[in-house]
Amino acid sequence: MKSTQYVLRTLALSLLAMGALAQAATVTGTVTNKTTGKPAVGDTVELVDVQAGMKAAAQATTDGSGHYSLSEPGNGPYLVRATHQGAGYFIAAPQGSAPGNITVYDSAAKVEGISIEDDILQLESENGELDVTEQYVVHNTSSPAVTQFSANTFEFALPSGAVLDGAEATRPSGLPTNAMPRPLSQKGHYSFNVPIQPDEGENQTLFAVHYHLPYSGKYTFAPKVPMPVNNFVVQLPKSMTFTAGAASVFRSVPQNAAVQTLLLKNALPGKPLEFTISGNGSLPREEQGQQTGSGMGAQESGQDTGAAGAQPGGGIGNPINTPDPLSKYKWWILACLALLLAAAAAFLLRKPAPGAVIDAGAGSAQALASPASRHAALLNALKEELFTLESEKVSGTIKPEEYAQVKAALETVLKRALNRK
Repeated sequence: MKSTQYVLRTLALSLLAMGALAQAATVTGTVTNKTTGKPAVGDTVELVDVQAGMKAAAQATTDGSGHYSLSEPGNGPYLVRATHQGAGYFIAAPQGSAPGNITVYDSAAKVEGISIEDDILQLESENGELDVTEQYVVHNTSSPAVTQFSANTFEFALPSGAVLDGAEATRPSGLPTNAMPRPLSQKGHYSFNVPIQPDEGENQTLFAVHYHLPYSGKYTFAPKVPMPVNNFVVQLPKSMTFTAGAASVFRSVPQNAAVQTLLLKNALPGKPLEFTISGNGSLPREEQGQQTGSGMGAQESGQDTGAAGAQPGGGIGNPINTPDPLSKYKWWILACLALLLAAAAAFLLRKPAPGAVIDAGAGSAQALASPASRHAALLNALKEELFTLESEKVSGTIKPEEYAQVKAALETVLKRALNRK
């Protein structure tokens, strides 16, 4: 996902964050092992500085009650990371006296209850290349709840000749992380080492990979699913042609006049799966990553698929590396927003709308009943934006010059928000 989106969204959030008060404080909380229902004893808890390359600014060990205490050396922003049996669990460092409670789970290399709800391929072609975004919606319904985590937490394979361009993992909590998969010994095979945590309500773990292939106008896919897949979905422009293999039964699901959506139910490892696409075309930007996967089942049964919950994982959103229509103008827009920032913030803080609601990212809306709670929520959102930016840097999916520009913009906003009295 382009960093422009993070910058613009953060600047919009900062219009209300200018009055935030922040000071060095102590973060305390309890780490609970939800697998056992008991306090997590002896776990390492770190205060992670998102502006310093995700380095640990403070560290503690949970006591016999699962309790920890960390001193913030400055204004942050920070995340709190608890590591339990090798897997890391994050929350935004709370503001004020709010507790920094964290939930963890026992880990295992293989867990019963892991399945793929949706495997979604979005295809388009341009300039002799076939661009593919593949998204996996992964369930963890283990009982008792256990995290799947190892060096090869989630394995997948790319077609022959594919070049991996980028990847992203999103936890059930909604926290996205740009994490480049690790290549395995078998050519074209990769693995994420991001923990697959137990589902949180209807929220699952999402993995997305973006790659491209040489394309002469026709290409045959023979995907090999890593485990049973409930919904295998292919989306491509109407201008392209889709032909299913002899042993593959795809069903057309009409959703959009400009997009073909093909659905195959119950794809299994070792079962023949093949299709051929030809022609050229691009997907509408607003359609990418929407109305797929789980939404197919609702469409078939005549249910309303307009709600986010009808989409895979409650709505995947735009895939990573979607071209940003504002990228050409992003720094001009940034400069204009900076000029308007102080006046707009002063006006909004002076006259807040009754019952105002703000999008704190990852699709969740948060009612802000008071200035203090509003400031805390907005600062937490800014922390998540910085966390994502640092993740992009570590994974190498953002250019150094763009990283420097984006980080400078974010730091300017944060300094003004933190220093505002």
